[in-house]
Amino acid sequence: MLFGDNILKYKDELLRDINMLISLESVDGVRGEECVKAMEFMLKRAADFGLHGERIGEKCAHITLGEGGKDCAVLSHLDVVPAGNNWSVNPYALTERDGRLFGRGIIDDKGASVVNLYCLRALKEAGVIGNNRLRVIYGIAEETGMTDMDEYFSKQPLPDMAFTPDSDYGICRAEKGILHLEISTPLNEAKVLSQFHSGKAVNAVPDIAYVMLDSSDYDEQTLMRLADASDGNFEFNYTIDGLMIISRGKAAHACEPEKGKNAAAQLIDLITHAYDVVDIGSLCSFIDYAINNETNGMSLGIKMSDEVSGALTVNLGIVNIEDNTAGAKLDIRYPVTADSECVLKNLRAVAEHSGISVKVIHHEPPLYIEDGSELMNILSDAYESVTGEKPELYSTGGGTYARKLQGRGVAFGPAFKDDVVNMHNADESVDREKFFLHAQICLEAMYRLFTC
Repeated sequence: MLFGDNILKYKDELLRDINMLISLESVDGVRGEECVKAMEFMLKRAADFGLHGERIGEKCAHITLGEGGKDCAVLSHLDVVPAGNNWSVNPYALTERDGRLFGRGIIDDKGASVVNLYCLRALKEAGVIGNNRLRVIYGIAEETGMTDMDEYFSKQPLPDMAFTPDSDYGICRAEKGILHLEISTPLNEAKVLSQFHSGKAVNAVPDIAYVMLDSSDYDEQTLMRLADASDGNFEFNYTIDGLMIISRGKAAHACEPEKGKNAAAQLIDLITHAYDVVDIGSLCSFIDYAINNETNGMSLGIKMSDEVSGALTVNLGIVNIEDNTAGAKLDIRYPVTADSECVLKNLRAVAEHSGISVKVIHHEPPLYIEDGSELMNILSDAYESVTGEKPELYSTGGGTYARKLQGRGVAFGPAFKDDVVNMHNADESVDREKFFLHAQICLEAMYRLFTC
């Protein structure tokens, strides 16, 4: 019997705690108090299990087992992206249906966060004596730039070996660079467009957008004909403030924007076919010709790819136009061998030609780790011992806490690549059996880190 099998005896209790955690709408920057409640809940459960936990600053906490030896850690986050629309179940409750577990955060990253705690519990209750110190580290601002881990590691040492279950299996040795950019015009000079709003998180494909237009009957007829001829999903409503058009798309994670349908880009594409630049403003015009429904950055002059991590991606995450302001936010994931300054230089050249300013609001450099380290061997052996298969080494456009570990950690689980989990999308879910397979792998890996 593998030690990782010990996690299975906690199945029912573990799911009850996940349900409690998912019930908290812990969206950083929107429901900060719920984020804190999530962290306090985990510390309370740790205390219930006789484990030592403590807050580290405002947005971090850790739970520790053992002392001495090497510092080993498992990092996960308790914040989530907004639920969005089009769920078939309550996003803030754990729902089991047809062999799947549903809820916002079940795979990103609340389900894994609870598993991490129960792995420490299993080690403690089995009386395992470790050679190293093992910590489970929690943050509540991962989805909004990972400033939580900046705070944490300003107060605590970097671990010698670590992993974060916040991606896929096998082992992620490369993560693309991430640029979050704000593009804007000095003023909202549009003559017809009075409002445009879409998106709540830059790292998600927006599934709904709306625009307010001061339009004539002729314009409305033109817009409706264009809508009928497009593959978008549009709704027309007449209000005292003008014509409101609602665009509905499909959400997706910004690391895979091609899997979604961008409601904002589709709506901008619609109105730019009916109006001139002076009517809708230069920001919408720029988005139409330089981004549109592209996700590869071709029209922005930044299309590129490498063998290690694949192609650059672009996501139009947020658009806000109202009164005198006109701005949008982009999420760009660039290959690990690319130069971020080159990406910015080419993009700025295209933007400045249209009078659009570009501001970097967040940058995470890429991550790349060579095979053959002690950590990689431990994780590989743990995975193979549970599944009977060797894990593949892969790259991702996603961004995880591994970026904060200076080459001492990788992303490892919890999702299996043959399971459609809808991360950052409606009906986020995971196959129940695969979820507990992850729990076994995670415990086996933590046991080996603790005792190596």
